[in-house]
Amino acid sequence: MDKQKTITIEELLTKVKTYNQSSEDLELIKKAYDYAYEHHLGEKRKTGEDFIEHPLQVAYILTDIKADTETICASLLHDVYDNAKEIEEELGHVFPKEVVSLVAGLQSINRLSFDMTSSDKIRLQRKIFVGLCEDVRVIIMKLASRLHNMRTLWALSIEKQKSIALETQEILIPIANRLGMSKMKGELEDLCLRYLKPDAYFSIVEQLNRSKEERDREVKNMMDHVSSILNEANITHEIKGRSKSIYGIYKKLDKGKKFSDIYDILALRVFVNTEEECYRVLGIIHAKYKPLPKRFKDYIAMPKTNLYQSLHTTVFGEDGLLYEIQIRTYEMDEVAERGIASHWAYKENNANNVSKLMKNVMEQKLQFYRSLIELQKEEITDEEFVNSVKNDYFKENVYVFTPDGDVVELPIGSTPIDFAYRVHSDIGDKMVGALVNNNIVPLNYELKDNDIVKINTNKSSTGPNYEWLMIAKTNQARNKIRAFFNKVDKEVYLKKGEDLLKEELRRKKISITDFLKEENLKGLFSYLKIDSLEELYISIGNNKITIASIISYLLNENDVKKEIILKKTQNHLVASPSVKSDILVPGIDEIKVNVAYCCKPIPGDDIVGYITKGDGITVHRSSCPNVKDLEERVIDVYWNAETKNKYPCGLWIQAAKKDDILLSILKVASNNGISVQNMQTVSYTDYNLLDLTVLAEHKEKLVKFENEVRALPDVFEIQRGMK
Repeated sequence: MDKQKTITIEELLTKVKTYNQSSEDLELIKKAYDYAYEHHLGEKRKTGEDFIEHPLQVAYILTDIKADTETICASLLHDVYDNAKEIEEELGHVFPKEVVSLVAGLQSINRLSFDMTSSDKIRLQRKIFVGLCEDVRVIIMKLASRLHNMRTLWALSIEKQKSIALETQEILIPIANRLGMSKMKGELEDLCLRYLKPDAYFSIVEQLNRSKEERDREVKNMMDHVSSILNEANITHEIKGRSKSIYGIYKKLDKGKKFSDIYDILALRVFVNTEEECYRVLGIIHAKYKPLPKRFKDYIAMPKTNLYQSLHTTVFGEDGLLYEIQIRTYEMDEVAERGIASHWAYKENNANNVSKLMKNVMEQKLQFYRSLIELQKEEITDEEFVNSVKNDYFKENVYVFTPDGDVVELPIGSTPIDFAYRVHSDIGDKMVGALVNNNIVPLNYELKDNDIVKINTNKSSTGPNYEWLMIAKTNQARNKIRAFFNKVDKEVYLKKGEDLLKEELRRKKISITDFLKEENLKGLFSYLKIDSLEELYISIGNNKITIASIISYLLNENDVKKEIILKKTQNHLVASPSVKSDILVPGIDEIKVNVAYCCKPIPGDDIVGYITKGDGITVHRSSCPNVKDLEERVIDVYWNAETKNKYPCGLWIQAAKKDDILLSILKVASNNGISVQNMQTVSYTDYNLLDLTVLAEHKEKLVKFENEVRALPDVFEIQRGMK
């Protein structure tokens, strides 16, 4: 077993002082340690150590990336309490709000339980894990905590070792890679290999140890020669030998290479002060040593997606041996080794002049997370959030550029519409066209790696078009387009309803001033089961409330009561028995049940019930945006498996501009027992958009109908509508 060197608070503070000499900060760290020490007194880890050793080790790991004071304090306190409420109540009286927030954030993700049974679930859980972290420092603390736990994994059972190692490999290591934290990522990869495939791990270790002395001698000889020719050129530099990670060697062996063929085991890394010197060093080395063809990589001019920058080349060095040489500046090395955390080092040491590179690194790293957090704030359901993170992230991506050279990451198949909404909602809403590589492209153009995309906007633009929903590939863009139309529809209905009501009041010679009196509106709202004048106007505009019923109420209240009761009775007699028998509400027998117009659920859909104010339960599809964030009034409801009734459903079909396409769709509908109740056609330059309302008795039949329509040669896409 591997015993770890114990850490004391004095050693931790000494390490912190190497980059932060603030006595106030050091006192706060000591205060956090004392608090944690007292709380954990008497507790032991599985290794037999005092429990305080774990938070101390985590904090010490974080000093290697020059973590700020709040993060160090939070890492010392992260195991003190088990839930957010305790953290806020107890720590909030003693420590700054920022420290408490970081501790609470780490606790929230520590409670996640992961299912490693399928790659789809793993990708989704990885994304949700990130989505819960509003502060990237929480993720970095989690990585440091897991690193120390992996170093002491020997103390657990073999089953537990493999479970934790698999979770680390599938969830945490890809995130460390996204953050560019290669040093931490490399150690985690080696440790995971040790516990998941111990035979392969120790076989590589044995082969490395057997050749270590000879390898060290060869690397030292090459370092001396390279340093000598750089000194002759008067280039200030530093050279280090670089060890190939055990996991990196395993990956090459796993692809069929022999150990003797892995030539980048012999590797050097050259550090210089400027980017210009990087290219000078490359030229000098190539002049002296013959480069291996197709092994040169310029990651300075074209950084990796995690903003890694370096020059890579492989040359035939001394004695004809192959050496991989990496050339980079010291700042580039900070980014390569520490990723997003490298920002701390430059913030501490160069507070008034943070380099543009560091700013870009921080911005590009956080772009990925900001997209998620922004997505969580959109008015979408949990199901839509899950679909978004599953479809838009951690799948095959393309990397395109803004005109300023900033990198934007998008899924393969994305269009300028997706690009515009990824940059900013306002850009998407005001977009009137796009240029890719200085050429005008259609909005359904599929973006490719290295495209330079410019979005043309117009402040007077009325907003996106409905057909954009058919063109956009990312759920993020679709959700923002839907949000725009929901807002526009609301404003249109509001204006329309207000105009219609005021016109009718004038025609009936009813004073608008009298109508707007508080006592009058209060009574009217009570009868109509609404809460505000705005809701009244919107309900008139979208025909949910008739002006006739309002006028009748104003002229004769008793008649209105009879009219409303009669109307409800008629609705009950016609619609309620069917809905009541088709939709089951557990534990409730006598209650009115309505099917929501906005999302039009049909049997087979996942559904929820929304408890309305005085009008029973309205049943929505689980993915309907109108029941987002309404947990207190949402209940479980179920379709009756015996139902045979047909329900209306909205479909959008994008098809070629051909006269016989509708006939083909109607034929498919007839063959599937689907009735087309209503249809509207919107004509565009290259295609028609058909808005259909159909009657279907079950989702399975609807899906079969959709698939057969989609297979028609002149149909481009079909999807269910939602308003």
